[in-house]
Amino acid sequence: MTLTVTVHRGTRQIGGSVIEIAHPDGKRLLLDAGQALDIDEGAEDQLPPTLDLTRPAEVLLTHAHLDHWGLVHKLPANWRVHCGKATAKLIKAAPFAGAGLPHEFQTWGASGKPVNIGAFCVTPYLTDHSAFDAHMLQIDAAGRRVFYTGDFRRHGRKSTLVDKLMANPPRDVDLLITEGTNLGTDKPTVRESELEADLVARAGQVQGRIFVAWSGQNIDRTVTLYRAAKRTGRDLIIDLYTADILDQIAEGTKLPRPGFPNLKVVITRALRNHYALLRGEGFIERMLPHAIAADKLQDSRGIIMLRQGLVKDYSAKGVVPTVQDLFLWSMWDGYLAKGDKAYDWCKAAGTQMDKLHTSGHAATADLMAFAAAIAPKAIVPVHGQNWHAPPDGFGPILNATDGTPIRLP
Repeated sequence: MTLTVTVHRGTRQIGGSVIEIAHPDGKRLLLDAGQALDIDEGAEDQLPPTLDLTRPAEVLLTHAHLDHWGLVHKLPANWRVHCGKATAKLIKAAPFAGAGLPHEFQTWGASGKPVNIGAFCVTPYLTDHSAFDAHMLQIDAAGRRVFYTGDFRRHGRKSTLVDKLMANPPRDVDLLITEGTNLGTDKPTVRESELEADLVARAGQVQGRIFVAWSGQNIDRTVTLYRAAKRTGRDLIIDLYTADILDQIAEGTKLPRPGFPNLKVVITRALRNHYALLRGEGFIERMLPHAIAADKLQDSRGIIMLRQGLVKDYSAKGVVPTVQDLFLWSMWDGYLAKGDKAYDWCKAAGTQMDKLHTSGHAATADLMAFAAAIAPKAIVPVHGQNWHAPPDGFGPILNATDGTPIRLP
């Protein structure tokens, strides 16, 4: 008797990850429960039909990106959800669904410390990814060892975590389930430190403001922007959502948060009302000493967060982009391809337009190096669209099919 692994979704696409590991005694783990990236807006994305919802399972979430947790609300409410402590906070802070999830969240402890979950011994390893608190997972059960990378990279601000794991990898891995987002692509994989240096250079050439569109949950990017702001004598101006994220996860770390020099919080009408209800007036009052009024942004020389949802409130307060300003798109291009009001708002004003981004996923060379370090008996590729033609020397790849069980030898 042995473990059975079923990739219910993810063998031929990026995102929407749903992977099951079944023990011979019937116990099950579900690795991620992600929302697909390619669904139409407003569509009702469903869990894969091959996933049996009638039998209980323990759910392990590698990180707080929607393509890995966005369908948790469709799982039975009595299925327990396990993840890192900060990941649980980030999911609960999601502007929709997160706070209303009915599931019981269990958080694991320190990176590298095993935890028993039913018939499985799970060891989480903190890793480098654009999502804060992302983990790789080692699963030991029934005399077999499975290692799941989740999403990772080797060029972010926590790259040493991956380097250390590669230098002292888990041994005797029967199956490596690895992501391959950037396989066969030319997505940028420069280091966050290079983005910081780039922004410092740009800031010296821009007479006006620097508007930046980035995700408030991309903590590495927030750190990059904050460090560049300090180095150039500008303020980093974030919205209440980003301030809330930092307020929740930064305690006990060196991460910037409200109260740090060169960091201000713009309090817009819509978000103020939302957070007064969500966190209470006490949260707003704590933010006020670090606040900047939206109408003051017109005369600011700051590095200013700009998202679609902020355009209306900024405009109402007389904030107008100009040809002296710079707009930087600092997210995945796929979001921009769907259309973005903030981008269009600045472009229509003649604002200088550019990009400042690096992928949250490993370059092909790093994917290969990681697989070589783990040296598994077999590799099941997921979270990629180009696994049909992997580079020579990648390793013993076992091409799976969505919904088809794989029995470990």
